Amino acid sequence: MLTGVDFVCDNQALLGKWSAALSGLQANVVCVHGYDQPVLIEGGGYPGIWLECGPLEGAVYGIINPKVALDNHRIFFRQQRDDGYLPCWIWADRAGHGQIQMVVPIAATAWEVFQRCGDRGFLQQAYDACQRWDRWLTRYRDTLGTGLCEAFCEYDTGHDNSPRFHGLPLEGRDGDARWCPAAGRLPYVAPDLSATVFGGRLALAEMARALGREEEAAGWTVQARQTRQLLLKVCYDLESACFYDRNRDGELVKIRGDALTRVLSEHVVDTGLFERIYRQQIRHADRFWTPFPLPSIAADDPAFVRELSPNSWGGASQALTALRAPRWFGHYGRRADLTHLMRQWIAALVADDGFRQQMNPWTGKFTPGPATYSPAMLVLIDFVRRLCGPETTPVGIAWNCTRLPDMGTARLQVGDMAIHYETDRAVLSMGDNQVAEVCGQCRVLTDARGRLTGVVGIAPEPQEILIRLQQGSVLAANLLPDQELLL
Repeated sequence: MLTGVDFVCDNQALLGKWSAALSGLQANVVCVHGYDQPVLIEGGGYPGIWLECGPLEGAVYGIINPKVALDNHRIFFRQQRDDGYLPCWIWADRAGHGQIQMVVPIAATAWEVFQRCGDRGFLQQAYDACQRWDRWLTRYRDTLGTGLCEAFCEYDTGHDNSPRFHGLPLEGRDGDARWCPAAGRLPYVAPDLSATVFGGRLALAEMARALGREEEAAGWTVQARQTRQLLLKVCYDLESACFYDRNRDGELVKIRGDALTRVLSEHVVDTGLFERIYRQQIRHADRFWTPFPLPSIAADDPAFVRELSPNSWGGASQALTALRAPRWFGHYGRRADLTHLMRQWIAALVADDGFRQQMNPWTGKFTPGPATYSPAMLVLIDFVRRLCGPETTPVGIAWNCTRLPDMGTARLQVGDMAIHYETDRAVLSMGDNQVAEVCGQCRVLTDARGRLTGVVGIAPEPQEILIRLQQGSVLAANLLPDQELLL
């Protein structure tokens, strides 16, 4: 397993921010309740680890500290109740049980971590825990019998201070995630929670297959497909091309929020439907494609909360939403727009004097507050790596050759793979062996040995590219955004 990231560049502001992110993350790796190994906590005023984000953050940080990637999952598995419930959060002195606090499926991030580390003991532990969690959700979070997953309170989806749950309880009845409060028109059949169940079931199918349980894998796949069909039927609105909650009276709660991006994050929709949603909502400049994407409520929605108070999922662009963006932009072939999003977030972070939770979607100014927020640090590290460095893929290596503004001479190394940026070219290498020289910004695809297999346009503007391979051959092309040339 290739681990460790090293980055140097001439831009001292960017390099200083990179170093500050690494040291800040290290400082946020601490021990909390009920587990004797340190984990990466949320930081920034949040004294613990949350189910909605802790496993993903551990998985992202795992390229630097693989053990934390495991422990950010194991801490939840270790404290799972006998009925299958996973703690919604774990602080220094106690664990929470009042909501489900669920966004990215813990099964999906556990599967990702296993693919990197190959620890079959961890895989078995994750499979056992995640299937019990799925059974708990089926038992307690489908009270209306739709076959989907319901939200009982504001904290279930981590949408603090969002108009989505305005005036509704923060937690389950009597502080118990099993029981829906008698308030408003709860429960809501929730598209994002249901998408998380869908993604978790797909991951459980992969785990079962890796464990040699083919029959169970087939069962999880069938369940996932059923969840997808029901989600499209119950929560999708054709006219507005958006997913919404449906309340207990069968009415859609039409607030266009980032629950939509969470459905896309689990790849629920096919390419055709994605293009419609993307054009009508995500890429619309008056909605989600603000200068600093992605606001937590569409900017033109009447429910948008313009005060942008701290911890506001009513409008601010959130670091957690940015951190989740690579999970779906690349899947749907929108790498050029992902590049733009990542550049904007890096620029905003470098301009700020800390690492904060949220920013104004038009100005990129961060809301004042604690400056040690782990997701913002991870956004900086992950985005620089994704823009300027190599990464392993299921079929080989992707070399992301993108220059950041005023970066100058630079080098980003992951394991024994490196990209060295000179004045007019990027040099790709594996160990002591040069793979290629690249002029122009693009994503170069090779097999595991470094043999060229394709190139992808990841810049928001057309690029004249020239790739010189070690053996002497040359590839020249005018590459458009998102264009793929496969060899």
